Amino acid sequence: MDDKGLEDAAILLMSLGEEEAAEVFKHLEPKEVQGLGETIAKLKSVPRDRVEKVLTRFADDSLDLGVLVPDTDEYIKAVLRKALGEEKANLLIDRIIQGSDVTGIESLKWMDAQSVAELLRNEHPQIVAAILVHLDPDQCSSVLKSFSDRHRNEVMVRIATLDGIQPQALKDLNEVLSRVLAGGSQIRKSSLGGVKPAAEIINLMGSSLETSVLDYIRESDADLAQKIMDNMFTFDDLAKLDDKGFQALLKEVQTESLIIALKGATPEIREKVFKNMSSRAAETLREDLESRGPVKLSEVEGEQKEMLKIVRRLADEGQIALASGGDDEYV
Repeated sequence: MDDKGLEDAAILLMSLGEEEAAEVFKHLEPKEVQGLGETIAKLKSVPRDRVEKVLTRFADDSLDLGVLVPDTDEYIKAVLRKALGEEKANLLIDRIIQGSDVTGIESLKWMDAQSVAELLRNEHPQIVAAILVHLDPDQCSSVLKSFSDRHRNEVMVRIATLDGIQPQALKDLNEVLSRVLAGGSQIRKSSLGGVKPAAEIINLMGSSLETSVLDYIRESDADLAQKIMDNMFTFDDLAKLDDKGFQALLKEVQTESLIIALKGATPEIREKVFKNMSSRAAETLREDLESRGPVKLSEVEGEQKEMLKIVRRLADEGQIALASGGDDEYV
């Protein structure tokens, strides 16, 4: 979501009131909550015409609202506490309003990637790997981008070779970050880490870092590198989706995002897109691509990454089947 979209969403939530806004927050991911929370905290006043446009867009009947909330700091505190409970909300409130750091493995999920990277930058790669496997692949890849090449590569090798975490080790890790999440030597070890999570993380790093990490792993363990590649699904692998799966993907992607993603796509991928659209929509997309000027590589990779996240979600929901980098294997 762009900055304007975040502001519009924040204005709408502020117009709903604490109870209704809290219900919305319950259905959002940690990074979405943080983004909206920070935006609400910054919106000390909103022009009347902006409010009316937002409310009209969402077919709301509250066009006569003037001041949305008297105190945005107190509002976001109350909403987060209602939505997430006191403990999780407090992890975010200080960051949003005062910008203070928090610790604990669970709390890392509620922090931005740069802050997580700063907390872990000087830790041993094995410790970092054991912590990062608890985060979602998107957040994990963003954290690793902030590391030096050597540190990033060493962490990725350990993630790929991590064969679960013993409860006591997990407890010790968590205590380092001031929060006990698990314990008990009789509990079966958590099945975290391994080739597949490593592949998912590398998928989301972008092509330049992807190549660097895989080259590093290949130098020390060619078989491991191949196993990771066999579990990867890259943007170019979209060509392997059947037409039904590709159409399901296109329904989930905004036109603007698709245009940017296709600026760095192969001719094969572009033709796959055009083939799975109506002739009129395909012609319009061709024209938009031709008229669009140069786009930063980081923007292209960002939109391609978002499309891959959609593909993973659709695969998890059983709507599409993914052919991995090994061509013949399906997951």
